[in-house]
Amino acid sequence: MISAKLHNEIVDFVKGNGRLTVLTGAGVSAESGIPTFRGPEGYWKVGSKNYTPQEIGTLAMFKRNPKEVWKWYLFRRTVCHEAQPNPGHMAIVEMEKLLGDRFTLITQNVDGLHHRAGNSIEKTFLIHGTLDYVRCSVPCSNKLYPFPKGIEPKQRDSDLSDEEMKVLACPNCGALTRPHILWFDEYYNEEHFRFKSSLDVASETELLITVGTSGATTLPLQVMDTALSSGSMMIDVNIEPNIFAHSAIESGRGHFLQGPSGKVLPEIVEVIKASL
Repeated sequence: MISAKLHNEIVDFVKGNGRLTVLTGAGVSAESGIPTFRGPEGYWKVGSKNYTPQEIGTLAMFKRNPKEVWKWYLFRRTVCHEAQPNPGHMAIVEMEKLLGDRFTLITQNVDGLHHRAGNSIEKTFLIHGTLDYVRCSVPCSNKLYPFPKGIEPKQRDSDLSDEEMKVLACPNCGALTRPHILWFDEYYNEEHFRFKSSLDVASETELLITVGTSGATTLPLQVMDTALSSGSMMIDVNIEPNIFAHSAIESGRGHFLQGPSGKVLPEIVEVIKASL
């Protein structure tokens, strides 16, 4: 899988002091059995109408029907919490352990599997939020709260009781909380989604590894463009060709490794280990 040329480039990187940035998308979580929720798995029926994730996962829908939006996210959260980290996640944990302060993880995934696998909070940028936290929907402040206790795991057809709705109240003002997720009709910012920090790290990156992302949102593409413009080497890991793979090859300093992250990333880790 790893060519002699790429092997030597990774060795040269490790022996230097440059920064490694890993950017992950839904493909990594899919290997743990979590659907992308952009296909049929994400459809949500309210009354007689089916809504797509792009319709249900919005601030506009939350304002119209907060209970249905919460039911969809609670179902998603249950699916995510039943999943377990896979070898791809564990390989990224190894990268952080091996490279320390030279490592940053930028992830689009909201399932919490990177943290459960062992990546640190300090070195992980959750650019689309996380299902493990909530915040006030008013908002009375921008504070994040750990997901409250007292909500049972939810299936697709589970209802949400009045008592559970009360559990989802803001601890500060009593208004309803919302999932700490970047909704489709919202914008990236620094405070909640590490927008500037992600681009700052990208500008200092010497090796960018993109994994399981299709480029459906803007910040991951900006991270890639910033890193490549700064002279970064790039490796794209994906099961199929995509815009990141194409950009890596076109840059003249990139590689496309086609395959699942659980197979490809451990091979990269072995090269890193042998280089230290």
